[in-house]
Amino acid sequence: MAAARRVSDEPAYVLHSYDWSESSLILETFTRHHGRVGLAAKGAKKPTSNFRPVLLPLQPLRVAYAVTGGHGEIHSLRGAEWAGGHVMPTGDALLSGLYLNELLMRLLAREDPHAALFDVYVGVVRVLGGGAHGEVLEPVLRAFELVLLRAIGLLPALDVETATLVPLRPEAAYTLVPEGGLRAAGPMDRASCSGAQWLELAGALREGDGEGAYPAVLRASAAVAGELKAQLRAVLQYHCGAPLLRTRQLMMDLQSL
Repeated sequence: MAAARRVSDEPAYVLHSYDWSESSLILETFTRHHGRVGLAAKGAKKPTSNFRPVLLPLQPLRVAYAVTGGHGEIHSLRGAEWAGGHVMPTGDALLSGLYLNELLMRLLAREDPHAALFDVYVGVVRVLGGGAHGEVLEPVLRAFELVLLRAIGLLPALDVETATLVPLRPEAAYTLVPEGGLRAAGPMDRASCSGAQWLELAGALREGDGEGAYPAVLRASAAVAGELKAQLRAVLQYHCGAPLLRTRQLMMDLQSL
């Protein structure tokens, strides 16, 4: 039997955790160099465990683990330390962070590295921990959704109609739909953006991959965050599949109160 390989001092965030036994947890983590990794945290629920106070979502960690199985399997957590830097988000910023975690859980394949996307996520979580709330969050979330979809190959080109590859006309209206990509908006479409706005977003995404693209995409998203919200949410839900995103349902429930 081959010896277990050890990964040390790996930047990571906990996306989700669930009970494994009376005293242990299974963690879904997002790591910088190895992507989404499943880890078994033995004894993490014990009051005396060193893991207990640090294995929290939206907190920067440095983890060590032993790769004890094949690709995509659950590995054994050996160490975890809080890396510092910001406090836990609260209120709607916390809910927004959990929404991003659920997207990463549902859309990223196990152990498919996305270092640039990880760096973008780190920056967004810092913004959330810095007290961003309300309407300020909208362009932050829309820009992350765009960068995420592009990173995993699910975002169509935003400078042409998807079906025909005809270049967008700046003055025309276009809508992004889950099944067909970008197409001319019709009278029944609830949300759309002008060709000029889509072209600006396309240009921002071309400025660089991952972290390099995010500031430009954030600026381009600011003016159209409201129009992008419904379109991107539909695309994301389509690729996540059923059921409805739990954080999305919670947001809807809170808005209806």
